[in-house]
Amino acid sequence: MTTLVSRGLRLRHWLRGHPLALDAALALAVLVAMLVGAFVHARAREGLEFGADLPAPSSLLLMVAGAVALIWRRRNPLVVLCVTAALTVVELLRIDPPAPVVMSTVIALYTVAARTDRPTTWRVGVLTMAALTAAAMLFGPPPWYSQENFGVFAWTGLAGAAGDAVRSRRAFIDAIKERAERAERTRDEEARRRVAEERLRIARDLHDVVAHHIALVNVQAGVAAHVMDRRPDQAKEALAHVREASRAALDELRATVGLLRQSGDPKAPTEPAPGLAVLDALVDTVRRAGLPVEVACTDRRPPLPAAVDLAAYRVIQEALTNVRKHAGPGAKAEVSVVRVGSTAEITVLDNGIGNGTGKGAEVSGGGHGLLGMRERVTALGGTLTAGPRYGGGFRVHAILPVEARSAESGQPDAAGRTGETV
Repeated sequence: MTTLVSRGLRLRHWLRGHPLALDAALALAVLVAMLVGAFVHARAREGLEFGADLPAPSSLLLMVAGAVALIWRRRNPLVVLCVTAALTVVELLRIDPPAPVVMSTVIALYTVAARTDRPTTWRVGVLTMAALTAAAMLFGPPPWYSQENFGVFAWTGLAGAAGDAVRSRRAFIDAIKERAERAERTRDEEARRRVAEERLRIARDLHDVVAHHIALVNVQAGVAAHVMDRRPDQAKEALAHVREASRAALDELRATVGLLRQSGDPKAPTEPAPGLAVLDALVDTVRRAGLPVEVACTDRRPPLPAAVDLAAYRVIQEALTNVRKHAGPGAKAEVSVVRVGSTAEITVLDNGIGNGTGKGAEVSGGGHGLLGMRERVTALGGTLTAGPRYGGGFRVHAILPVEARSAESGQPDAAGRTGETV
């Protein structure tokens, strides 16, 4: 049984790959059906015994011609329909008793309906039905209202309806396949978009972490080199700060890169992302690096949403890093975090004189620190302004919505992200 099924499947695939052979087999089957129909029809009319009568040579010729025409039904369906319809009319006009050449016309009309559009099917089908039915009633066997004459009308109408149904089903299946393929492409594009957004988020985190700690390491290393000979104890303290800053940088790098781990990977990070809860530790680190910082924060309860909390921390971290790098000697910084209604305002001020190439360059678009801060704030639906202060210094001001469009709300943010990767 399995062998027969496998052979049948192979034959089916082969016939699909060779449509002309399939049409030739169909034409042969139609010819056999017409011969059997002609023989049975003769017996029914004449009352002859089985096998006592055969179709006339002219009927045989017309049936063979109609069957052969069906071999090209896929290539030229309208031409084949015209040829088979003409052979049917000739059979009705000249031969008595008529042979069932109309079978070839029925197959040809079905092919036209299945392979063309609906308007063409209606026009060609109605014209074929009318012409063949009229010819059968006028020239067919009497009386004109006999069931054989009306059978021509029924068979041609059935062929057109069946072909139209097959064409509609094929179109429906093609539409389903197209929608499925389009949905698959959309899912792939959405997955790629989410991956790109996740990479951008991780890149921002890496920039914030590395820039902040490397700036501290650079400052403390310079201090150590400056006082190494005259004040070894102060140099040791500076090197200790370098060690602490580098260790903190490595820890945050490990936590950030750990986001890329799979669920089954070992040593996955378990510490939460930094936020305002560890702001004091960040400020202490900056102070030990030699930058005086004053902090003014309102009550931090209720806590900010995770995405807003992380963004506020990164803005302060990046702003203080810029102060250390660009404000110049003797600079001081002020940090304030204030809850105002449904927003949180973060402000970082400094009174530095600048070096002419740092923060100003970033404002004009040459750097990446302020750009990263602005992207992070904008992604949550907030705003960020940064620029020189009147009278000297620099000011960074961010306004973050407390109800951020992040993973906690499940709604897309201003950049099109749903927040699932925050």
